Amino acid sequence: MPTQAPPLATTAGIAVLTSGGDAQGMNAAVRAVVRTALHRGTCVYAVYEGYQGLVDGGERIRRMDWGDVGSIMGRGGTVIGTARCPAFRERAGMLAAARNLLALGIDRLVVIGGDGSLSGIEQFRQLWPGLTAQLRDEGLVDADVVARHPVLHVAGLVGSIDNDLVGTDMTIGTDSALHRIVEAIDAISSTAASHQRSFVVEVMGRHCGYLALMGAVAGGADFALVPEDPPTPGWEERMCTLLQAGRAAGRRDSIVVVAEGAADTAGNPITSDYVRDLLRERLGEDTRVTILGHVQRGGAPSAFDRWMPTLVGAAAVDQLLTAPPQSPAMVLGLRHHRVWRGPLLEAVEQTRSVATLIADHDYAAAMALRGPSFADMTEIFRELSEAPQHRATPPTGKRIAVMNVGGLAPGMNTAAWAAVRLGLARGHTVLGVRGSFRGLLDGQVQPLSWGDVEGWQSTGGAELGTSRSVPTDEQLYAVGRALERAEVDALLVVGGFSAYLSMHRMWSVRDRYPAFGLPIVVVPATLDNNLPGWESAIGADTALNVIVESLDRVKQSANASRRCFVVETMGRYCGYLAMMAAIATGAERVYLHEDGITLHDLQADVERMKASFRAGRRFYLTIRSELANPLYTTDFLAALFAQESEGLFDVRTAVLGHVQQGGNPSPFDRVLATRLTARALDVLDAQLAGQPARQGYLGLVDDHIDLVPFKGLEDLVDWAEQRPKDQWWLGLRAVLEAVADTTL
Repeated sequence: MPTQAPPLATTAGIAVLTSGGDAQGMNAAVRAVVRTALHRGTCVYAVYEGYQGLVDGGERIRRMDWGDVGSIMGRGGTVIGTARCPAFRERAGMLAAARNLLALGIDRLVVIGGDGSLSGIEQFRQLWPGLTAQLRDEGLVDADVVARHPVLHVAGLVGSIDNDLVGTDMTIGTDSALHRIVEAIDAISSTAASHQRSFVVEVMGRHCGYLALMGAVAGGADFALVPEDPPTPGWEERMCTLLQAGRAAGRRDSIVVVAEGAADTAGNPITSDYVRDLLRERLGEDTRVTILGHVQRGGAPSAFDRWMPTLVGAAAVDQLLTAPPQSPAMVLGLRHHRVWRGPLLEAVEQTRSVATLIADHDYAAAMALRGPSFADMTEIFRELSEAPQHRATPPTGKRIAVMNVGGLAPGMNTAAWAAVRLGLARGHTVLGVRGSFRGLLDGQVQPLSWGDVEGWQSTGGAELGTSRSVPTDEQLYAVGRALERAEVDALLVVGGFSAYLSMHRMWSVRDRYPAFGLPIVVVPATLDNNLPGWESAIGADTALNVIVESLDRVKQSANASRRCFVVETMGRYCGYLAMMAAIATGAERVYLHEDGITLHDLQADVERMKASFRAGRRFYLTIRSELANPLYTTDFLAALFAQESEGLFDVRTAVLGHVQQGGNPSPFDRVLATRLTARALDVLDAQLAGQPARQGYLGLVDDHIDLVPFKGLEDLVDWAEQRPKDQWWLGLRAVLEAVADTTL
């Protein structure tokens, strides 16, 4: 890996604290702050029990070393604790906190918490000059100490499962909470279908309906009630009609998701018990309520809630160490998989204004602050939940074919499910192509009904089948004839590099084969995540979660010994899974094809490994992308490490293989597949309604999802190694090196 720049030097200390409600992923953020600060040559402290620890001082503000945050990334909650602290709201409490910080030379704080925690630290920051001056004037702190710390620098990280911070894509803990919700809905759906029952599932979200909405989409629920989009008068009848239509179309269960803060347009609360009683009375069904409660905060964090807090935690340290004097407090988050920074006070004010807007019944403004993706998913869910009997959309006469091409990616079924449900809702006939191109050539093309795809949104595999086979030049004519025989008006292809290659080839010969002039949209789906224009393709998150869960077990198996594990991940020539798994699991070393492996590298790795075991290490994790090097294989690395271990440790291998393609898609991949498929249909709808036919793939264009033409694809892709020339995640090498540095 590239050598990191020399550590930054500073005489000021950094402290990190967690406050407010706990959220999965807080520990990963704490670990990143501690290790990045140490890597930068800065002393770092942990404040135990939140703001109460600042006020109490003493043993509740402890200097941290490298090993103090070992093995915490996979734990739920926060290992440094959190507590309510009324004393910190008073000036006396703030004076005590300032004195405790000055005594240790701390004038930089990373605060991980919700909007209340962040607003509290902003007030403390603004009062800092006056507080320190008072301590000096009262003789409680030396004047030279106050002079050395004139400003308190603050970086905020939002730890909140509600995902309520305006400006960011996801807050720490949200993805893990969504995992708990979707797991519950999946389990409830099974028992509900067995007995043909209805269930009402209540989830957290007093002022933010993100968990309820995305949980309903990912879980395939029938109806959702969220604070930002209250139902209009008569909603009870509409809900019951929708549920009845779903049963008539073949559903055996009905699921209604209710956010704890749901209310109608008059502001009257809508409780889960009210919805249950309503369904019992009007539908005559056995209806049960499940209140998930604090289970949503519990359990191990997801893969996303390990690598994302690591990124923003490391960035927070650099933010504090480079902040100029008098700079405002900043809050950090993630947007499009990149670290996002914004003024803390402004972000908190906008976040709190959403609750005010809801209370004032200004729901349009509240939805606008939540961002366009939230509003889009609200409309998408409405379409998805409407069974054909309830739809008034006239038929368009257009036929859209859906086909998978490439390696299996979890979430392909979700995309097909969304394509059928949304396509039918818009009046199209949706054709399923079974068996990829081979099935197309063999005529395995049939219309799919609303009920045909029931349950597909939550299942792994690919019901339509898939194949990496790319049509040869000799087969292109036959492919065109097959499309004409099936009377296909538009083609929606879900897949990876083979899909891009196939569709690009068809686009390039469209002048010779008129059948290829129809509208074509490719939706990115590959666990390799080796596609241009998109940060995380459908399937990559699920694969990463499988890897993280597997490595959690590997670590447990190694607890009783002194052991090095060499773990091999999928990815072909793209090291995305290996890199992100290394960040999410705390691996000490990762081997990528992009970086290569040299004998010099391996020699240095062996020496570093032996030194760490001599210093007391019991476990050392290395991750190797499957095609990192044709000669230095996983078995070779294991044999080399074992031979050179000098008896300090033993070595084991774990080749995860196709287990990474298995399992049900993660909530992230279900929501992503639904969102991308809906956007693909928007593009196709416009062309089927009269716009010129276009062919391309979905990507980010000017901060929104749009069709990227195939023209120019050749310049973006390394065709020999089947990966983009520009891979955003390679910029994370420095983060991994900072948090995995074993030389300290």
